[in-house]
Amino acid sequence: MTRADAGDPSHHGARGVVRFLGLVVLGAVIGGLAALAAVTFVAAVLWLNDLLLVSPRGRMMFAHPEWLAVATVLVPAAGGLVVGQLHRAIPERRPHTPADVIAAVQTRRGRLPPKAGALSALSGLVSLGAGASVGQYGPLVHMGASLGSAGARLLRLGRSEDNITIACGVSAAIATAFNAPLAGIVFAHEVVLRHYALRAFAPVAAAALVGHVIATNVLARGALFHVADPALPRPWEFAAFLAIGGVGALVAGAYMRAILGVGRLARRLPVAAPWRPALAGATLGVVALWVPDILGMGQETLRFATIAGAFGSVELVVVLALKLAATALCLGMGFGGGVFSPALVIGTLFGALCGTLVATLTGAQDTFVFYAICGMVAVTAPVIGAPLTSLLIVFELTGSYALTTAALASVTLASPIAAQLFGRSLFDIQLAGRGLDLSSGRGRAVLEDARLADLMSREGVTLRPETPVDEAVVTPGGAGHGEAYVVDATGRYRASVTLADLEVMREEGRGDHPVSGCPRTPRPVLGPDASVWEAMRHLQEVTGEAIAVVDEDDVFLGVVFEATIAQAFLRYSDELRREEHGTG
Repeated sequence: MTRADAGDPSHHGARGVVRFLGLVVLGAVIGGLAALAAVTFVAAVLWLNDLLLVSPRGRMMFAHPEWLAVATVLVPAAGGLVVGQLHRAIPERRPHTPADVIAAVQTRRGRLPPKAGALSALSGLVSLGAGASVGQYGPLVHMGASLGSAGARLLRLGRSEDNITIACGVSAAIATAFNAPLAGIVFAHEVVLRHYALRAFAPVAAAALVGHVIATNVLARGALFHVADPALPRPWEFAAFLAIGGVGALVAGAYMRAILGVGRLARRLPVAAPWRPALAGATLGVVALWVPDILGMGQETLRFATIAGAFGSVELVVVLALKLAATALCLGMGFGGGVFSPALVIGTLFGALCGTLVATLTGAQDTFVFYAICGMVAVTAPVIGAPLTSLLIVFELTGSYALTTAALASVTLASPIAAQLFGRSLFDIQLAGRGLDLSSGRGRAVLEDARLADLMSREGVTLRPETPVDEAVVTPGGAGHGEAYVVDATGRYRASVTLADLEVMREEGRGDHPVSGCPRTPRPVLGPDASVWEAMRHLQEVTGEAIAVVDEDDVFLGVVFEATIAQAFLRYSDELRREEHGTG
């Protein structure tokens, strides 16, 4: 490119359009691959459920009750054994989930490891196929994201494009699984990207559309459930929908806390991690001998729960409580899978229970499905942190504006209450437990992921403790610095001293004294793995030229200047601004 071309805006515009269209085409390709992978995954799960006597259809067609009871216990236990061994090959010794996708995008690390992605998908497949009470959408989201990341890696794209291709895979997976392209688009923006940059919207939309076309036309993938045209709710029922939202937030919180609590308990058990899923599977199977509805994804339970009279009140309470406990047990003990599908089932059961109670008190049974749907979104939206996605799923699955409006009433209270009491989503709570706090926005997350080791300089002036003050005064001043760092003969950091303090000592006639006797200036000392965010927080507490960087043995490694930290903050902020406004 000539110098004249470099200064020609039209040249940059044309090149930008070509790159943008290429990204859209790439999004469509990733969407197609993610859709095929999602449909294949779901089909494999359903086949395994029938083969291993997990699905209601497979159980009804099996003619030997005594062997059915044995299979009910042994199949989840054996699945847990396989899952536990698979996790040995993953560095974190656990399956990767949507939380890992969010972390990669929000910290701009981008790349998702392909091996961990493949093993996590296989772990989810085995877990779901063996009847574990986990969800399919978590593995599908991570699988789509991994395909998007692999595409960016193959084409050697930058971090910004990598984040977009990850979102494309996520969007296609959700669009395919729910037959809901709008929900897929919004989920990718609302949960993964957490911004609505114009540059990202078109590729993500293209991925969702291709996934939707493949799911509905090429592979004839049906919707999750269908709802016939319902009767319109009475005005007073909207107050009940609001109340469902408030109570649903508590149910969602109990669900999230149960999963996290079982996880903490599992780590204290005298059982090695690879064996915990097998123990959970055996326990699940024993309980399922009496309540088989808790096995697997629970799609049949969800469909029946939207039908008035399909479950009695006591039955709804029992299945709801056991499904919540079973999901917490399976996920907390290490099975691979998601939280989305069980949240849909638990929420629908909760809503159906509310609808049953209202029908008993008022006789208003013709609007029963409204209560089931409101309960579904009231629990699901807080768990995944996506109220708009939940509403769009309702609208695209049912085509009913009335049902969507009722669901809106529930989400109005559910998401804010749950966010205040528990956190924005289960994913955010999990990431906070790993040291990544997203509550203050993406900018902080990026700065918390940036390490001081990348900003460290060797230009800091060092002095030996025995160096005379008269000699020490000349050293920092001659180097153009206003402070120095006292480092002993073994290389260990001892203190920070300022040029002003050294000058005072010399004026007081103590020029022949060692610098170890100089007043110590309070300065933060951090390790190379400390974050830029932590360094900025320390700089607010004290004024100084730089922060000393030491290792775990207090060996002095270098300094990070205040100006360098400020420049890093401005650089990261500018990169995020350009990315989120579609100019990066």
